[in-house]
Amino acid sequence: MPDQIEKKSNKDNNLFNGVNLKERYKKEIIPKMAEKFGYKNQLAVPRLTKVVLNSGVGKNAKDKAFIDGVVSSLERISGQKTILTKAKQSVSAFKTRKGMVIGVAVTMRNKRMFDFVEKLVNITFPRIRDFRGISSKQVDNTGNLSVGFKEHVAFPEIKADETENVHGLGICLSTTAKTHEEGLELFRLIGFPFNADESEFKKIKKNKKKIN
Repeated sequence: MPDQIEKKSNKDNNLFNGVNLKERYKKEIIPKMAEKFGYKNQLAVPRLTKVVLNSGVGKNAKDKAFIDGVVSSLERISGQKTILTKAKQSVSAFKTRKGMVIGVAVTMRNKRMFDFVEKLVNITFPRIRDFRGISSKQVDNTGNLSVGFKEHVAFPEIKADETENVHGLGICLSTTAKTHEEGLELFRLIGFPFNADESEFKKIKKNKKKIN
């Protein structure tokens, strides 16, 4: 299984031509961030530290075939082995027992992380039907971005006609940013497609009135 995952990951790397994200971060993003926020040291510039994919199994916690399917899909999407997340305590209201599998997760760092982010921005988002961009509110006060997918078939590794059970998944991209503004600018420079939030719409509308 690890060999198959490695081959799949290498195949994905060939999809990108030119400068990869890691090199672009060093040559383009760092100077632009330093210019905007006035960092005196390059090491102070916010950077990506890890990307976490996770998917809860919900009512299918007792369905081994469903859980195996989620494990398989996340391993194909991430290119590395997943871990099973288990309940830390029993909750009768949710019919969960301590030690029961409640989700699947995988954490990517370094090269796999950069490869995944490139794929996410350049391939996965454009594959989503009626995609209108990400809300800037999805970047929290410490510069981390959380994105949710209702269907995992948006990823190129997953073939819809070969998938029995469609499930959602969440992606959390962690950074060293200290503020919302720093994190938002970092993700914009990386290439994440943010839509205009309500305040931005008001500014656009106000400027149009001035022009008219």
